[in-house]
Amino acid sequence: MSRIGIYPGTFDPITNGHIDIISRAIKVVDKLVIGVAVNAGKGPLFNLDQRVNLVEHEIAHLAEGDLERIKVKPFEGLLTDLAVDCGATLIVRGLRAVSDFEYEFQMTGMNRRLNPDIETVFLTASEKHQFISSRLVKEIVSMGGDITHFVTPNVRQMLLDKFS
Repeated sequence: MSRIGIYPGTFDPITNGHIDIISRAIKVVDKLVIGVAVNAGKGPLFNLDQRVNLVEHEIAHLAEGDLERIKVKPFEGLLTDLAVDCGATLIVRGLRAVSDFEYEFQMTGMNRRLNPDIETVFLTASEKHQFISSRLVKEIVSMGGDITHFVTPNVRQMLLDKFS
């Protein structure tokens, strides 16, 4: 039986921190589904298709064996429903700071109540990525700041195009 994990997020846009978690998560699961959430409540800058395409483009550099075990899937609704649909028993979440833990702890409890067969695993962000968030990246670029260290050149250009 293969271990399938889901790494969910809005990925608006995908950052170097997300890519770091993806490359580490694939080491602990046999297959990884990157669930790109609709999440209209967050008012995404990029539409769902753009975010899915960005994620697919940005993970293309992963080792061929790893890339073959990753699927990018858009979703709307409950994460636990997506997990059941994909046969996943593991949710992968990245933690940057203690403040992330409180929210993630609540979500884990709710997901566990919805489906006790699904476990959540937390991966802490690498030191150089601990402060990166999509929200801050968008804020910095909107004010003309340099985001070179936070996203790939492709994502940087897409953001610059959006804000020009």
